[in-house]
Amino acid sequence: MNKFFATVATAATIAAAAPAFAADIIVVAHGQANDPFWSVVKNGVEKAAEHTGASVDFRSPETFDMVAMSQLIDAAVNQEPDGLVVSIPDADALGPSIKRAVEAGIPVISMNSGSDVAHELGALLHVGQSEYDAGLAAGKKLAEMGGTKGICVNQEVGNVSLDLRCQGFADGFAHEVTVIPTQNDPAEVESKVRAALESDGDVDTVLGLGASLVGEPAVKAVEALGRTDVLVASFDLSAGFLKAVSEGKAAFAIDQQQFLQGYLPVVFLAMNAEYGLVPGGDVPSGPNLVTQDAAAKVIDLSAQGIR
Repeated sequence: MNKFFATVATAATIAAAAPAFAADIIVVAHGQANDPFWSVVKNGVEKAAEHTGASVDFRSPETFDMVAMSQLIDAAVNQEPDGLVVSIPDADALGPSIKRAVEAGIPVISMNSGSDVAHELGALLHVGQSEYDAGLAAGKKLAEMGGTKGICVNQEVGNVSLDLRCQGFADGFAHEVTVIPTQNDPAEVESKVRAALESDGDVDTVLGLGASLVGEPAVKAVEALGRTDVLVASFDLSAGFLKAVSEGKAAFAIDQQQFLQGYLPVVFLAMNAEYGLVPGGDVPSGPNLVTQDAAAKVIDLSAQGIR
């Protein structure tokens, strides 16, 4: 554990030992808590609230809707909380609302998406990963594993962070990559991945941008076609996708530790409200490539909503 994360762990331990921070914190995310990925983020938010004693409210639009999300941020600003946590999938759409929060004197920490724009919008820091760099690392690894022609399956078109993942993947892979847009529907993903593989037998690499919504159905599509030559990797973790990795049916998962993305901003803002303490820089929660050797070790934690 490096010194920074040791400091974070110590702070969290102190908070857990004495939950007495009378802070009101609002979290506004672009993903819904019923999404398996975002349910883990919400679990982190709730555990931080438990550990600090802060009053924390998690909010998100019913669908991926930047207008609705900006309205949620505006409503949060009107409540004058002690801190605001936001994800930033679209800086153009959300920037004015985030700047209003900063101008109102509300400390803002961004998480998950927006690492490239957080500081110019006035956020104190960002907890997450560089999406482009994560895609780049995935692309290089898949090329090393023998991939020569790929598809990047994007289940949330319009989310700049996901676009950056595909861009990084294409640059790191250094071979032809086609982006396949889908909805948040595993059945549609499976159908589109299967169609892409059937229409072009040279495609031998599939990168999903979400484990349960894309990674798992992509594995099913590959298995249905009997294409043992196809490499499948995915961003994020799910028990099902990790099982596929552990069994050699998928290449690896890219872990951004989204539990930390929910947990740490709440702890930081609670400590800021109480003591005026806040880290002096961004916290890189990922990326970490979870390969076959490590996958089995985190399946249980993923099933518990922690990894």
